[in-house]
Amino acid sequence: MFNRLQSLIRDYFGFSHKESRGFMVLIFLTLLCLLIPFVYRFVAIRKPADTSITDQRKLDSLVALMQAEEAKQPQFGNRRDKDKTTAERFSEPKLYNFDPNTVSVAGWQQLGVPKWMAERIEKYRRKGGQFRRKEDLLKIYDFPADLYDQLEPYITLKETPHSDRLNNDRFGASKPYPNEPYKANDRPAFSERPAYPERPTKLALQPFDINTADTSQLIALKGIGATLAGRIIKFRDGLGGFISTDQFREIYGLDSLALDELQKFGKIQSAVHKIPVNTATADQLDRHPFLSRRQAQIIVSYREQHGAYTSAESLKPIRILDAKTIEKIAPYLEF
Repeated sequence: MFNRLQSLIRDYFGFSHKESRGFMVLIFLTLLCLLIPFVYRFVAIRKPADTSITDQRKLDSLVALMQAEEAKQPQFGNRRDKDKTTAERFSEPKLYNFDPNTVSVAGWQQLGVPKWMAERIEKYRRKGGQFRRKEDLLKIYDFPADLYDQLEPYITLKETPHSDRLNNDRFGASKPYPNEPYKANDRPAFSERPAYPERPTKLALQPFDINTADTSQLIALKGIGATLAGRIIKFRDGLGGFISTDQFREIYGLDSLALDELQKFGKIQSAVHKIPVNTATADQLDRHPFLSRRQAQIIVSYREQHGAYTSAESLKPIRILDAKTIEKIAPYLEF
């Protein structure tokens, strides 16, 4: 068998007798090297990893610490709470009464709020944002509604000094004569009461056109400072003007008090500035808040290929524009 195979190799490759024998040896060694790993898997005896005595002692001490920590935990609740490990219990949120205007980032995380959301709330407060009602927490972009339902019973908002003074005056908590005890019989008659100087009456605010208003008119509203007024003007100019008071909700940092004031006094009395969609460039369309850079480029490219737009309906074949985007941008386009 070996001699026959050797002769076949010698005749096929034109080797000599010694060369064919060396070629056979080379093939044998190659096959042996390929088979060694497979043979080793079946021949080698796998021994379990031996844990040293020192490592075993460390593991025993860690287990003892975990068991002691679990023993300190209260033994109430259902069976599922008892079966939880120490790591799972430490990672659970701990609810307590808190003021969203003063709680720190670490405090938010302890309440179960993700770190990125806690940092967003802290950034909102640094820019002058304030929570005046519990529902204002939902004004934070992407704040989970289910998490708000869980935290709502624990939210405690402190009253401002102004509201405390009003409550004292309303319910008679503050005395007109603080240095003397109050006596019902010593109450002076109406004509005998000392005359107090009349306070100057503040001019009542009048509704104004939000599309032409300046920052001074906005600052006069409650809850709106110079920073927020500038942000409102910048958002309005980027849009080209407001077409609905519902658009006020899209302004970042506008809490419930400022939103109520703006909806009450900010009226839409002038038309918006429209963009000529059939002559505008991609840069001009990209400046609008409702359009992205890619959407603006595709609108211009589609116009160059298919001709001018005649109405908002002619924008629907553009796949990158959904129905909601077309509905929002249509009042700002001139066909």
